[in-house]
Amino acid sequence: MLEHLQILPYTSERLEDAAAFEKRLREEENFWGWEIDGDYISAVRESFQDARFADSISLLAYEGENVVGRIDSALIHSHFDGSVKAYLDWICVLKSKRHHGVAQALMEELRRRLRDAGADTLIGLIASNPEAQKFYRAMEGAEIKDEGIWINL
Repeated sequence: MLEHLQILPYTSERLEDAAAFEKRLREEENFWGWEIDGDYISAVRESFQDARFADSISLLAYEGENVVGRIDSALIHSHFDGSVKAYLDWICVLKSKRHHGVAQALMEELRRRLRDAGADTLIGLIASNPEAQKFYRAMEGAEIKDEGIWINL
């Protein structure tokens, strides 16, 4: 694990740190498909003021002053069975910082916070790249059950 790794909530005050992470991520691997530009920054800034995002839980992994990883999720409340679940929207670590426990630390802290929020299950889509496949298949307490589908509305 990286020394001095600190997991902190992603808040509006940390937006510039997260944007710097996203830019550095693209310098190390540029296949993400969206740019970190003024529109992106504006949309994220506005999300921190929007009540629809109240059930979002996002965390940043800091090594010193720099973000080296992030994880984003949202609580899902369903009348189907009266449960609270969560959706794992995004987890990523700088390529240069992978295989040092950053993703595991982010996931551990997210799971703790989700349990504290009353969620009992975390649902995620598994990215198709081999690194992501290996990470998710090795995760303690995880079971691959269903295929995911993305439906544009």
